[in-house]
Amino acid sequence: MDREALALEMRGLREQVTGITDTAVAAADGLLIAADTADSIDPEGLAALAAAGLGLARRTVGATARGTLRRTVTYGSHGCAAFYAVGDTALMVVIGDEGMDVDGLHRATQPALDRIDTILSAPAEKAAEGV
Repeated sequence: MDREALALEMRGLREQVTGITDTAVAAADGLLIAADTADSIDPEGLAALAAAGLGLARRTVGATARGTLRRTVTYGSHGCAAFYAVGDTALMVVIGDEGMDVDGLHRATQPALDRIDTILSAPAEKAAEGV
């Protein structure tokens, strides 16, 4: 896996959407893959919570025959956290402040998710060749 390409995608999303404060990518089982978070956030804990929440959301979508889960957003009094499925094996968390443009985030995220899925799916030997 190309960790630099993954970091570039996460930084690029932050630069593209006003209000993003933190990002993380995790495996669907909750293991942290990469994080760009403030010191006040435990990235491993965030990855585990996001995986649990995304798993519950996937089951809810399935139980209600609503298709494939795309995202879930949790709103708090100081901003929100958006959780996106990255294929079937990973997820991305985007945390934003009160000023984050959530609609803009959703538009900007889909191409980034596709690229992140490609990065995560790259065979190990291809990643080693690029190093």
